[in-house]
Amino acid sequence: MRLSYVRELDEYPTGARRMKILAMAVLAILIGSYEGQIAPVVPLLLKDLDMSLTTYGAVSGGAAVVGAIASILGGRLTDRLGRVRLLIPLMALTAVCCFAMTLVHSPRDLLIARIVLAFVDGVAMASTAPLIRDFSPRLGRAQAFGFWTWGPVGANFLAAAVAGWTLPIFDNSWRSQFVIMGCFSLVISIVIALNIADLSPELRARIQHTERSSADVVDLTQPARMRTLFRRRNIWAHVVGISLWLVLYLTLSLFGQTMLVGALGISSAEASTIMAAFWSLNLITLIVTGRLSDRTQLRKPFSLAGTVAAVIVTAYLAVSLGQEGVSTGTLMVIGALLGGSLGIAYAPWMANYSEDAEDADPRLQGTAWGMFGFLSKGIAVIGLLVIPRVVEATNWQTWLYVALGCLVLFIPAILLFNGPWRRPARTPAPVAAGKAEV
Repeated sequence: MRLSYVRELDEYPTGARRMKILAMAVLAILIGSYEGQIAPVVPLLLKDLDMSLTTYGAVSGGAAVVGAIASILGGRLTDRLGRVRLLIPLMALTAVCCFAMTLVHSPRDLLIARIVLAFVDGVAMASTAPLIRDFSPRLGRAQAFGFWTWGPVGANFLAAAVAGWTLPIFDNSWRSQFVIMGCFSLVISIVIALNIADLSPELRARIQHTERSSADVVDLTQPARMRTLFRRRNIWAHVVGISLWLVLYLTLSLFGQTMLVGALGISSAEASTIMAAFWSLNLITLIVTGRLSDRTQLRKPFSLAGTVAAVIVTAYLAVSLGQEGVSTGTLMVIGALLGGSLGIAYAPWMANYSEDAEDADPRLQGTAWGMFGFLSKGIAVIGLLVIPRVVEATNWQTWLYVALGCLVLFIPAILLFNGPWRRPARTPAPVAAGKAEV
């Protein structure tokens, strides 16, 4: 029996209706990422719970491991049960988990609360990338995934802005942030539930080239099997390649300001300004490059060009970390160029990965993106555990060279992805005999 909150479409939506559903998917990843944000209140949390930074790191690492497992489990479930059937109730449950954070009074309580939230949120958010795929034909997929990427990045700004505005109002109580987060998430979950929809299994099994043009590529009488994905060389190239690419990206996400302060001795405010330049241009190039990639229907050239540019800029940054007297303006330019380069590579890669998985079996999008979620969280765990040790034993410059090497190794992986390197020459339309060509 179909659940009342699940609206299943038997015809592919077009125009504003499709865009509205896409907007709901982007809003869902924004809220899901916002619910996981704790950075703005960590100093208050450490003091109130009498907890060391090392203990907090262990708590964060444990939650990230659970979140990684939840991502791959959620990806598989969303293929079997549908996107909305999984997303809506779990989004409401994550809001409850935010309220539960106010009951934390010890590091043990914090560990339990963060693990539960990471698991529920990981399973819920595994539906969002498949939803982006479902409602973005290939002609607009890279740009759609560019907007999806705004969710995790935008959550950083949202959490910081809300905390900066409301903490003074609530006497710097860290618990106030989770009450606000829970209320905000619950309201937005209701908005999403009223406006989102799911495709029927038959529509999800098609490859949608445009809003009105699709192709059936699988036999629906045969079950979708994971081995269909992982017996393909190009899928393994994506999986291994993006794991290496993420090393630099997550280094900057987790330790960007810390790296700049520790290596160059600049202030935290200056480091935050530099990283703001990084994220600003990153957000812009995600959308602009996504649009260009869609217009040309090329993925690999953009991923290659962005990665090569990022290699050059990262090498320059690594050299700069070993010098004294580098100006903040220079570092802002370097940061912006690096963020822009990574944005150029990322949105087309996401579209490429989605399309290569789609070519294997369109019914396995959740499984494919669940694997991506597992990898991204797994690399974050490794980063939290390994990066501080490497830096402590050597310096930030050494680690940046390690991340640079991983980025270089992504380049040969691109060669194994499916997809053209150049636009095919257009064949002129035939002209009927006796009629002049206009």
